[in-house]
Amino acid sequence: MRDKVTIGVDIGGTTVKHAIIREDGEMITNWEIPTRLDHKGAQVPHDIWSSIQDQLVQQNIDKRDIIGIGVGAPGFIDPETGIVTIAVNIGWENYDLKQILQDLSGVSVFVENDANVAALGENWKGAGNQVHNMIAVTLGTGVGGGIISNHTIINGANGTGGEIGHITVEKDGASCNCGRKGCLETVASATGIVRQAKEMIDSGVKTDIVNQVNDEASITTKDIFEVAKTGDQAMNELLDHVIDVLGFALAGVAMTTNPAKIVIGGGVSKAGDQLLQPLKKKFESYCLPRTTHACEFVLAQLENDAGVYGAAYMVLQQMKRK
Repeated sequence: MRDKVTIGVDIGGTTVKHAIIREDGEMITNWEIPTRLDHKGAQVPHDIWSSIQDQLVQQNIDKRDIIGIGVGAPGFIDPETGIVTIAVNIGWENYDLKQILQDLSGVSVFVENDANVAALGENWKGAGNQVHNMIAVTLGTGVGGGIISNHTIINGANGTGGEIGHITVEKDGASCNCGRKGCLETVASATGIVRQAKEMIDSGVKTDIVNQVNDEASITTKDIFEVAKTGDQAMNELLDHVIDVLGFALAGVAMTTNPAKIVIGGGVSKAGDQLLQPLKKKFESYCLPRTTHACEFVLAQLENDAGVYGAAYMVLQQMKRK
């Protein structure tokens, strides 16, 4: 009897990541291709299927052994139809990715928001360790979120469930890419943290970070955390504010979902315990003790593979329900 496999696909604005994964979660191979953004991303599903076909030949896998293709896509995904209602960085609007890829491949296709899919992956093969209830947060250019409740991803009525990054945390805060102001990602993302540091410098606040980088424009979150370690008052005050706001927002989500784990990933998470320990304390100060006692804070483990693992796992989940 031949092994059955799933195909996990994670679409990003620069590359599309793929993996062929066995039912038990063993990854056979993974690869990536450029994301072609010309003509509003019309060629992306064709490129995906073409690259999958090439890998099937290389791995000597029969198409009939594919259980399904799972896709994590950026933007808002209609949970009933798999239509990408809007994905600004690809150029899609009301784009029927599921049907297009299904017609090309002749294989069952399932589509979900990329952050939700990454949460599934971290829970299946990463830091979540298959808990029933989990919050995943990605602190990168923006703030991504995925909520798992009773082993099921929460996507809501029209695909906006789990959009943690767009919780309003500052009523008159900085403008967000979503068109509103004061979203969590304007404060707690790498972009938001660096923006606040530059604003402090421009306002005349004294900080050693200006002596640590060649150019103010090149400041990174890594620089900010490193300078804070030296006792720099300004950078410590900045990080205290960021972590306080993030802890407050996560406490609100946790009081609604009661997670066993909160998994923190993305570039900002590379600060490790310098971020995690104070974040846990802030979180605990805003939560009921019973909620905090059940909840463990951990760092994500899968990094760039979370999306493909989660997409593959989504296929297995969906096929079990059929």
